[in-house]
Amino acid sequence: MKSPIAVFPGTFDPITIGHVSIVVRALPLFDRIIIGMGVNNTKKTMFAEEQRLAWIEQAFKEHANVEAVAFEGLTVNLCKKVGASFILRGLRNSTDHGYERSIALMNRQISGVETIFLPSAPEHAHISSTIVRELLANKADVSALVPMAI
Repeated sequence: MKSPIAVFPGTFDPITIGHVSIVVRALPLFDRIIIGMGVNNTKKTMFAEEQRLAWIEQAFKEHANVEAVAFEGLTVNLCKKVGASFILRGLRNSTDHGYERSIALMNRQISGVETIFLPSAPEHAHISSTIVRELLANKADVSALVPMAI
C-alpha cells in the first residue's frame, strides 16, 4: 500500500542527477513527492531561488506526481502544511547516515513524521551540490552530474 505524500527537502544549489535518481526511485512508494527547496536567507547560495526552482520543475516535468515548492523553516512544518507523512532522504555514505539519522529521530519525536532513507545509486554516490558548485566556480564541465535542464 502506498503512502500518500513524501517531502524531499534540500537546498538544491543546484539539483544533481543524484537527487533526481532518489526521487525517481522513490516514486513507486508514494502517490506524490513534494520537493521542498529550503530557503535560508543566512546561507549563501550560488543560484537564485527562482532559478533553482525552475531547474527542479524542468527536471521532473515528465512526472505529474512530483512538484516543487520553496519553503522556509523546519521541514516538518512543510510536511504538516502539505499533509506529508514521510520525509525522503538520500544517503551517499556512512557520514550522511550518521547526520541524517539524528535529524530523522528528532523529526519523529517533535512531529511524528517518519524519514525514509534510500541509498544513492553507486554511480551517484560521489556527487554533491557542493562539488558541482566548486567545479562550476572553476569552469569545469558538469554536464554528467546535473540534469540536462542545467
